[in-house]
Amino acid sequence: MQLVDLCAALGLPSDPTFDGVEITGVTHNSAWVTPGTLFVALRGANVDGHTFLPQALERGAVAVLGEGLPDGAACPLPYLTVAHGREALADAAAAVAGHPSHNLGVVGVTGTDGKTTTSWIARHLLRTAGVPTGFLSTVGYELPDGVLRQFPAHFTTPEAPQVQSFLAELVEAGARAAIVEASSHALALDRVRAVDWDVALWTNLTSEHLDFHGTVEAYFAEKRKLVERARVAVLNLDDPWTEKLRGVAPAEITYSADGDTRAEWWAEDIVAGLRGIDFTLHSPLGDAAVTLPMVGTFNVANALGALAAVGHLSGAGLPELTAGLASVTGVPGRMELVPATDIRVIVDFAHTPTALAKVLQVLRPSTEGELRVVIGSAGGRRDPHKHALLGAAAAEFADRAILSEDDSEDTPLEFLLSEMERGASESTAGRAKNWEVIPNRNEAIRRAIGEAQPGDTILLAGKGPEDVLHRNSGDVPWNEVEEARAAIALR
Repeated sequence: MQLVDLCAALGLPSDPTFDGVEITGVTHNSAWVTPGTLFVALRGANVDGHTFLPQALERGAVAVLGEGLPDGAACPLPYLTVAHGREALADAAAAVAGHPSHNLGVVGVTGTDGKTTTSWIARHLLRTAGVPTGFLSTVGYELPDGVLRQFPAHFTTPEAPQVQSFLAELVEAGARAAIVEASSHALALDRVRAVDWDVALWTNLTSEHLDFHGTVEAYFAEKRKLVERARVAVLNLDDPWTEKLRGVAPAEITYSADGDTRAEWWAEDIVAGLRGIDFTLHSPLGDAAVTLPMVGTFNVANALGALAAVGHLSGAGLPELTAGLASVTGVPGRMELVPATDIRVIVDFAHTPTALAKVLQVLRPSTEGELRVVIGSAGGRRDPHKHALLGAAAAEFADRAILSEDDSEDTPLEFLLSEMERGASESTAGRAKNWEVIPNRNEAIRRAIGEAQPGDTILLAGKGPEDVLHRNSGDVPWNEVEEARAAIALR
């Protein structure tokens, strides 16, 4: 894209010296500059991006955008002055990428809980309805080929140029839709500002990230931006904050997992079992008895939101949508149900005492037999007090617990296990011991699954979707789901 054309797109004045300057990319990080890049010098709380102009020039930047050069500073390249650097970063990235979201049906998913799972279900429903779909979330990104990929390590949180680049890659790959998880940080920092949203899907709001936003009202205001920018809002009537979102978007669709009959999409007769959740679906397309092969009745709300959004975007009929729902798999490593005949095996990332206790409490009501858990505690310098607390949570909330390894890293495994034992012992004081120690995680998983009785639930907690086990002796490849499948096959 020519610099003069970019100036026109951003509503900025041009200059004769801009003629012939070709912009091939946009970034705010001097380390990511390649020849032909527009370098955006952002002013942060502690660092001014103009400090890195020499590095950007050395790496091949051909123009600079910023909120004005510091006093006494000079720039040998064409310089574009803007009022808001982050807004301009997003707008420039979209312009250089060719505004790819204009060529896609884009569903943005926001809220405090359920964003990732709702996004995952929606992307599956679109694909089973025959719509080539991409997916961008905290668990990774997918092209229509369905291969879950991770951004490079330096893209821990995709910035606006990476978001636009991904959307452009989707268009190139033949996608017709995209599901994008929109966090409050992404909205507040304009990372998804220049996305053309067809649907905004709202899950819920509870107090979180107040270290960044300051107040829950400010947190809500950032998330509300997605609804303000979308053509259609899909809103959860069970969330108290939804009342503040009614009428914000040009059109809206509502859903309720609590049986609110005012909603267009609502559920009743919810029954959780070993192999998933059954419920009666009521919708504008008709009523149906449906099965969701996921764990946790809270996922009914996630499924309803996804059904409503996809039903609107794709025009798919009720048979297509319910068939898609029946074949959905869980988010990798997050309450992921591993198929088994007479027992229920679940892989989850819960690796803190609070998260472990919560997951076990969620599983308890739908467990027909005993509730078993395999859990380890990661080493390293972070939160050394949690080891005993993990052991205590496992012994308190499970019927049987196996204490095993997690990422021991530079901490002796013997110490981690002894601390977990201490917590379990204190938790079970005065009652029968319900835990044992099996240091090798492979053996622990085989023991837990191999000894389980029909109707039992086995939770493999801590590793989730991680693909490496960091042992004291060195890293080894790891796949918790495959370990579970191998153990199931040996039953």
